[in-house]
Amino acid sequence: MNEIKVSCEALRQVTEICGKFNNDPGELITILHECQNTLGYLPEPVQREIARCLGISASKVYGVVTFYSFFSMVPKGKYPVSVCLGTACYVRGSDKVLEEFKRVLGIEVGETTPDGKFSLDCLRCVGACGLAPVATIGEKVYGRLNPSEIRKIVDEFED
Repeated sequence: MNEIKVSCEALRQVTEICGKFNNDPGELITILHECQNTLGYLPEPVQREIARCLGISASKVYGVVTFYSFFSMVPKGKYPVSVCLGTACYVRGSDKVLEEFKRVLGIEVGETTPDGKFSLDCLRCVGACGLAPVATIGEKVYGRLNPSEIRKIVDEFED
């Protein structure tokens, strides 16, 4: 595995974010959210810096990061794609929608396209079961998806 290097500026931002919450270990999830929103992901050096600032073990931070699917230890694409595999979506064909996203993007779940444009993940429920099957790209929700529509949707995000 390649070691991810983080800039001194990024670590300074992490220290600043922790300080904003008084380095309170009880604010760990809030701090993780803000750090991920600022940096885009939570690589190991960032997790170690958070642990140092909060006076907790790096393994505790790692445990929280890996427990919650929202957090990512690898960079996400500019346009993160998430396909819902919850029951309603799955029954209505989200597995086929996922396969088509994989084919069109040329990546597997958990990967990012080489140009950094798209990343692909799955989730368990978007909360839009009436629109099943559903996927999100960034904050935009796409409902009643058919695999034949995926190419057109991806093309909407071409610069």
